[in-house]
This record gives sequence, structure tokens and C-alpha cells, in this order.
Amino acid sequence: MDTSWHARLAFVLCCCLWGAWAQTKITVSNGGHWGEWGKEESCPPGTYANGFALKVEFAQLAGDDTALNGIRLICSNGSTIQSTVGPWGHWGLVKKCPCNHRLMRFRLRTQQCQGLKDDSGATNIEFECTDGTELRGQGCCWGTWGPQSNPCGQEGICTIATKVEPPKGKGDDTALNDVYFRCCNQPQPQPGP
Repeated sequence: MDTSWHARLAFVLCCCLWGAWAQTKITVSNGGHWGEWGKEESCPPGTYANGFALKVEFAQLAGDDTALNGIRLICSNGSTIQSTVGPWGHWGLVKKCPCNHRLMRFRLRTQQCQGLKDDSGATNIEFECTDGTELRGQGCCWGTWGPQSNPCGQEGICTIATKVEPPKGKGDDTALNDVYFRCCNQPQPQPGP
């Protein structure tokens, strides 16, 4: 067999595998600790996240508050992606970056453990676009904003995974507790002729 064919095949396989592993993961340090990580969801190849919507349960007064239940990313082709979502609340309005810009970093608002009182995990999220525009979600106002994540840079965000506590029946529910994103892959060099 021609050794140049083997070399090309190896190069193509390496590029494909590198594409799957090369996405930079961005996180924040103040995510809640309850729940389990859901599956990653990614925008279609060649697209990126340029907007988002939140699923929020607002204050229940005497009831059990869960606040942030889901985060949905809007991809540049109009499709949507989301990881695990809690069952409470309603989807709010879509917020988008200015034309041709993308989501590139985030910060999370969370409530610390309340002991014997009602816990609610994450309560809101804020994204920064590649042009510096800040997009704050329409989540709840309690809890504390944590530090910003590292930026993805101009390639933007393409993948989401959420950490959500499933319903506990008569226990204290918190729903969404944490989230991470992965940056879009930078274009890889194409093999020569």
C-alpha cells in the first residue's frame, strides 16, 4: 500500500479526534453542588451561540423556590440547544448579541446553602458577547454574582452542559445548580493535495 495514503488517513483521523477533544471548557467557581451533570449539547458544525433564554420559577412566597431551571442557547443558524432542564417555571424572552457577534464568557448568580431554610441553587446568568455587550438573564434577584469565566475569544461558545437536581418529592428542590460551556473549535488546517 502507498505510505502517503496511510499518512493522509492518519492526518484526517487526528483532525477529527482533535476536533472532538479540543474544545476549551469554561467554568465558574460559584456553582452549586446539588444535582447531576446532563449531556453536552452543541450547536451544529460551523455555527455558534449568539443568544440564550432562561427557564425560571419566580418566588413562591411560602412554597419551595427553585429559581433557575434551564438555559437554552440560540445558535447562529436559528436552532436551539440545551442540556438537562428542571420541571418548574417558564421560558422567558430570548436575548441576543448584536449582529455577527457571539457569546464568549459568562458569570452565574447563586444562592449559598441556606441550612434548614429553602435552597434554590443558581438564580440567574449573565453573558458577555464578543463585542463587549453584556446580556443579563431575567432570572431571580437573590443570591450573589460570582466571578466571570475565562473568555472563549472570538470563536465564541458552542456547547452547553448543566448540573440539575431532579425533583425530590417533599424535599427541598433546587433545580439548576451549575453550568459549563465549551468554546467553538478554531478552524483546523486542511491537508495538502
